[in-house]
Amino acid sequence: MLDFAQRINPKRAFLFVSKVLGRHIPVAPSTMRNAFTDLANLVPEELPEPILVIGMAETAVGLSAGVHQALQTRYSQALLLNSTRHAQHDSVNGNDNTDILLTTFSEDHSHASQHLIYQSADKVTQEQLLASKTLIMVDDEASTGNTCVNVVTALRNAGLDQLEQVHLTTLVDWSLNQHQANVDADDKIASRLPNIDFYRHHLLSGAWTWTDAPNPKPIIMPSVDTTEAGSQSLANTGNWGRFPTLDSTDGFNQYLASFQTLFTYFNGQTQFDKEQLPTRILVLGSNEFVWLPFLLAEWLEQNTNIENSKHTIKFSALTRSPIALGGGIRTMLSFNDNYGLGMTNFAYNVEPSDWDLIVLCVETSA
Repeated sequence: MLDFAQRINPKRAFLFVSKVLGRHIPVAPSTMRNAFTDLANLVPEELPEPILVIGMAETAVGLSAGVHQALQTRYSQALLLNSTRHAQHDSVNGNDNTDILLTTFSEDHSHASQHLIYQSADKVTQEQLLASKTLIMVDDEASTGNTCVNVVTALRNAGLDQLEQVHLTTLVDWSLNQHQANVDADDKIASRLPNIDFYRHHLLSGAWTWTDAPNPKPIIMPSVDTTEAGSQSLANTGNWGRFPTLDSTDGFNQYLASFQTLFTYFNGQTQFDKEQLPTRILVLGSNEFVWLPFLLAEWLEQNTNIENSKHTIKFSALTRSPIALGGGIRTMLSFNDNYGLGMTNFAYNVEPSDWDLIVLCVETSA
């Protein structure tokens, strides 16, 4: 489920590389979907409603949408809301959306620590958001629990004062006391969330110890700590969680049609023919724009009858996170970001010669 790598980050030098997340290692969409469902199934029945599912940018944006979608089979009115590092702008009037910024919080150990959380311009949705009684916080991993506490504190201060339960829902949880012998021991996160019932759900948990290398070389970290809009405007890809939503698939049908149109054009066809899809396809999301690209990869996997063919469909994503080569990171491509932020983006474990078609999915025109 995990591999290991070295961050280029003086705040935290190590990284657990997930083999099911679809961020640093290409993964079959069906494997990712199983992880979403398995994680959602750990969340109990009969939770107090309204329910808010919140995911952490950038790594857990797709994970949270997948967990949310699975949870909606039981909690159809659960809202999805992701944090973001891309400040949102009104593309029509050119005004920033400061008035609909709900709150901010810090992910202290991160290469880009500041997160933004937006509220809804829809009155009914906003009322439901503020009335949330259960918060399901989704992340790829929990290491200290500080981010969870920061998120809950920020949301309560922003008006979500009816929260009764918080469910930290992660692929991997390292945040339990490393010397804790059993689950009945005091939970340090729970003690920092007064008047809230706190629960954990995870596919894997454990403890780690790390010994720093003697006389390490100085780390030169790329400039990726930015929370701005960038010079490139965002395309209309629907609302998949940067603002509160019930339907994270908003925009997918249009996105799928765009892919089919472009594939038809580049393949010299008059109409889309899935039989012409090549054997080895990699779909790459970009930064926070991963959910619709994942759904595209899943559609391709399902429509190439992969179980009865030689087709290989994998999904991965570009990231702003700088990681050194070695361990779970075999290859690295680096280039300027497409948002006009002037920062470096990376694609890990992507060898172009391994693929017949690479579908690069971005939410800008650049």
